[in-house]
Amino acid sequence: LPAYQPYVPVKFEDQARVLLDAKVPVFSFIVGVPAKEILEECRRQAIVTIGTATTPDEAIILEQAGVDLIIASGFEAGGHRGSFLRSSEDSLTGTFSLVPQVADAVSVPVIAAGGIADARGTIAAFALGAEGVQMGTAFLACEESGASALHRNAILSGNARRTALTRGFTGRLARGIHNQLLEELNRPGVEILPYPLQRFLVRNLTALAEKAGRPELLQLWAGQSANLSLQTDATRLLQTLIAEVSSVAGPVLRWTRK
Repeated sequence: LPAYQPYVPVKFEDQARVLLDAKVPVFSFIVGVPAKEILEECRRQAIVTIGTATTPDEAIILEQAGVDLIIASGFEAGGHRGSFLRSSEDSLTGTFSLVPQVADAVSVPVIAAGGIADARGTIAAFALGAEGVQMGTAFLACEESGASALHRNAILSGNARRTALTRGFTGRLARGIHNQLLEELNRPGVEILPYPLQRFLVRNLTALAEKAGRPELLQLWAGQSANLSLQTDATRLLQTLIAEVSSVAGPVLRWTRK
């Protein structure tokens, strides 16, 4: 068995203070609403705040707190979505059902996220009321990504056609590519520790699996549209998206703003 590193808790307030001291231009967060003092300091420094909602009610709470933009994250998204009013299992609205509900519920700009991997998804999100999109998995597959080669290769492989939700990786519900580790942790009767204890337990195993080149024992975060990802770099991906969206998005945007 590997030697386990002790769990050392990290305070969100300490992390937020680092960002405020660095005077970052944008502060994006999930799993709730930061303390009033943090958001007030962001406004004082003209830092743009972006909160994540997985339900219309969460979006309303974020707007009431004074958040500048809201990400509407559907259950197709890879990794953690960050539900905070209800359990993650009770907040599994899909992106293209969630986006118009959130857009109707709040007055701040809405960013669509979850299962958006190309121009088709982007234009569809605009038609539903989003003013922007957030793409994760498509950029994880890019050459500049901080993801490991094993992770990038998994996204670009046929295995990415199958993803699943699990609490087994971290203790919070999250989506990844189906593999041996995910299947074993999702078996009935397997005891899962609460977040973040499960994360610290599993990461010792996955660190060794990474060194051994064993993708079947890794947590391979990816959304449901991972199979649409391209083997390219971030610049070319952005250029392609901009060109394809620009060629047809005009009528859609004009229609949605009538």
